[in-house]
Amino acid sequence: MNGVERLGLAALQRIDPERAHGLALRALKAGIVPLPGGPVTSTRLRTRIGPLDLDNPVGLAAGFDKNAEALAPLARAGFGFVEVGAATPRPQEGNAQPRLFRLRSDRAVINRFGFNNVGVEAIAGRLSKMQTGVPRGLNLGTNKDSADRAADFAEVLRRAGPHIDFATVNVSSPNTERLRDLQGAEALAALLETVMQANGALARPVPILVKISPDLDEAGLRDIARVAEAAGVAGLVATNTTLSREGLDAAAQSEAGGLSGAPLFVRSTRVLAQLSSVTDLPLVGVGGVASGQDAYAKIRAGACAVQLYTAMVFEGMSVVARIARELDALLARDGFATVAEAVGTDRESWL
Repeated sequence: MNGVERLGLAALQRIDPERAHGLALRALKAGIVPLPGGPVTSTRLRTRIGPLDLDNPVGLAAGFDKNAEALAPLARAGFGFVEVGAATPRPQEGNAQPRLFRLRSDRAVINRFGFNNVGVEAIAGRLSKMQTGVPRGLNLGTNKDSADRAADFAEVLRRAGPHIDFATVNVSSPNTERLRDLQGAEALAALLETVMQANGALARPVPILVKISPDLDEAGLRDIARVAEAAGVAGLVATNTTLSREGLDAAAQSEAGGLSGAPLFVRSTRVLAQLSSVTDLPLVGVGGVASGQDAYAKIRAGACAVQLYTAMVFEGMSVVARIARELDALLARDGFATVAEAVGTDRESWL
């Protein structure tokens, strides 16, 4: 982290978290955030998520750039792939403010945004005008008052599909009422049938991922793996935020919403390893990634790639390139020629 980033981050930490988030996006768009100019890469770091070729396995998780406002600079921040959204068919304001809380002593964040976004028409329009040098995806959401959530996911995919490289079906946000109910086997099968039909109708179908909760039990994970395989999805994203507050110190721990950041690392990595033991689908590990060692642990637990968001709140954008370089060094240290060689090599220690 250089001096400019250190000063900017210190200033953002002193103001309301949601306002700071907005200012960070504006700074990225204005070009005043130091960026490496593209993905950090090497022969060891180049990898794949199903059919997607990545220069490195470190991705941006959904939620940071909900409305695809800063996609171009984010693609120059060192990521191997980026995901924006969640997008819903119609614009919606989300839940009442305040709805974003920093837990500094825990290196964590609680949010209860509730899929606030400008709607898929505006987001798809931005995507259509913006080129990126790395694969970009869209997190598919549903309007809070929707009577047919499967139709919502399909509508977002139909509208934005021509402008993205992959899509993630988000059935695991804790901030939209009854959304997590869609993770049940029967409901998920029906939902994915609708989404896959919409995907098949695109001129260029895209890989479909499914993002799951870290709060599922082993039976629930097995059901999701079985349904996902039957539906023909390209992979699973493990995991979204958690409702657990185990081990927290910060006063804001009592706030409602989903917890992300360092306290989620162990829980999400165990879920990842459990999934890796019951499915051969590609897995993306999310939750508490803030260092190359964190990324490496998730890869060795079964992930073919990782995503992060909360680490940038506390360590700035430079954390992205640092994680990729640290990961490259760890792979080299342990004699792995590629990321793929390391996937799942330490799964048993997490089970």
